[in-house]
Amino acid sequence: MNNIITLNHGSGGRITHDLITNLFLKYFDNDKLRGLTDSTIVDFPGGSLAFTTDGYVVDPIFFPGGNIGKLAVCGTINDLAVSGATPKYLSSSFFLEEGLSLDILEEIVKSMAEEAKKAGVSIITGDTKVVPKGKCDKIFINTSGVGFLKDEFRSIGDGLSVKPGDKLIINGTLGDHAIAILASRESLKFETEIISDCATLNSLIQNALDVCPEIAFMRDATRGGLATVACELASKTRTGIILDEKAIPVKESVQAICEIFGFDPLFLANEGKVLMVVPAEKAEIVLKTLQVNPLGIDAAIIGEVTAENTGKVVLKTITGGKRLVDIPAGSQLPRIC
Repeated sequence: MNNIITLNHGSGGRITHDLITNLFLKYFDNDKLRGLTDSTIVDFPGGSLAFTTDGYVVDPIFFPGGNIGKLAVCGTINDLAVSGATPKYLSSSFFLEEGLSLDILEEIVKSMAEEAKKAGVSIITGDTKVVPKGKCDKIFINTSGVGFLKDEFRSIGDGLSVKPGDKLIINGTLGDHAIAILASRESLKFETEIISDCATLNSLIQNALDVCPEIAFMRDATRGGLATVACELASKTRTGIILDEKAIPVKESVQAICEIFGFDPLFLANEGKVLMVVPAEKAEIVLKTLQVNPLGIDAAIIGEVTAENTGKVVLKTITGGKRLVDIPAGSQLPRIC
């Protein structure tokens, strides 16, 4: 079993990380890839670009709050934005299964166009492939993107300017996307419908950068959730991170479902949430700026960077205790993006 791919290899957890470092990085290794950031910085005479790519295989392809097309546009734009870049252009490749309804494809493509326009981004190139029925699950999408990057923001993606005392801020509630996918996939009926947080965050992020150009780190908490981002940051920067469970926003409905199914909101995927690390003296102004935006109404300061427990994440629990948070080996819920 050690020599085959499993669903856990796509989870964003430790098994994914091992696959990337032990296989892909082994053969593709170079100074650009080695940083393993959401976007790679490419320098050229006169400036710098951020470049990223991502694939989308979400099941089902339509869910409360979006579809695979909207998700593909939002995810790639967000990967550029959290690197401090201004997203400008996308490519889009479609892998279509024979028998897919053209009406469904049009609805997906239309939503992509609308989301890109809303974000001020153009889809300028792409490709289409069709495979026989049964060789693909309806539709898979790959999107790549580029954005312009100012020199002052080039260290945001790697987090190397993070220091003890910095505050951690999240722009809203955790787990909405993962639970929306679960409910749609399993045809679950809840008293309150849970909507995916799928959204483009470049405008929200730009507002934060305008009031705090000193933001030390940003990452969208997608596969693996907030916990994975925090653990990767602590390990990379050799700092400690303390998270305050009481301060972390989670909808009551999402929390209730997590308790029923045994999920932990810290590890659930999000598609409209960004973790920011900001200097302590700027934390309140960044928080207030986020809360003015509809995508940041529930923003909260949820922890801080410390010089203790280097390389580790500690959660201060609601009950007053403390526990170590580690990257999960696999996924609580596969194919969520």
